[in-house]
Amino acid sequence: MTTGPEESAVPGPVIQLRGVSKEFAGGTVAVDRVDLDVEAGSVLGIVGHSGAGKSTLLRLINLLEAPTAGTVTVDGRELTALGARPLRAARRDIGMVFQQFNLFRSRTVLGNVGYPLRQAGASRAQARERAEEALHFVGLADQARRYPEQLSGGQRQRVGIARALATRPRVLLCDEATSALDPQTTHEVLALLRRVNDELGVTIVLITHEMEVVRAVCDRMAVLDAGRIVEDGPVREVFAAPQHPTTRAFVRSAVQASPLLDLLPEALRRHGVDEAVAASVLAEVGA
Repeated sequence: MTTGPEESAVPGPVIQLRGVSKEFAGGTVAVDRVDLDVEAGSVLGIVGHSGAGKSTLLRLINLLEAPTAGTVTVDGRELTALGARPLRAARRDIGMVFQQFNLFRSRTVLGNVGYPLRQAGASRAQARERAEEALHFVGLADQARRYPEQLSGGQRQRVGIARALATRPRVLLCDEATSALDPQTTHEVLALLRRVNDELGVTIVLITHEMEVVRAVCDRMAVLDAGRIVEDGPVREVFAAPQHPTTRAFVRSAVQASPLLDLLPEALRRHGVDEAVAASVLAEVGA
């Protein structure tokens, strides 16, 4: 499967948020003056507790939510300065994968994957060709004529990923893409997302409340608390030396949940090795 990242590549971050805020009716501030850079070809995980503003922040990147203040630039285009028609065109370079799949029950798998292409003006033949290509990439070419309700949860999410990839986006946004899946299926979907990044060069931004997801697939992570980014950096560095209390709580939960924690020498724990250091050790051995 081919995509067009190299053709549309621009210098610097592929995503830039500057002073982005979102205030809803009633005065609720979901996102508060966020600055964020996402480098081309990277995988960024945005972590936060429920209500921290993660989903709102993700939807601000493709302007499914309009910011109250600030600018959003993707692939060199300031989306916040675009009119309705050019914004729709720009969104074709930004794929999105949803927690609950959001598939059409009345359409086949092939029809679901080809739908955004038809909406963008592709011919029936072009849409079919690209949809088949995307289904082959996610390993579901043999399921093209089935309907979503005939598939497992993991298969439905792979259909969602294929649909997002069919337009050959430069950026892929994942909204809690694995939270509805069992652990084994989660592992398979994360491996697929890693392939999307490695083989297609697609920049990925995913939101999650699970540090294991971040450690499995992300290069960098940003921690969101009360609508603000309180920590941002390479995953290994954040795990090794978390600075903010919210980050430390997430790292602690990841360490305690890891089955490899019991394999650490008893002497390390007895001598009070910091849990963040333990997390770094676990990362080194592939926990």
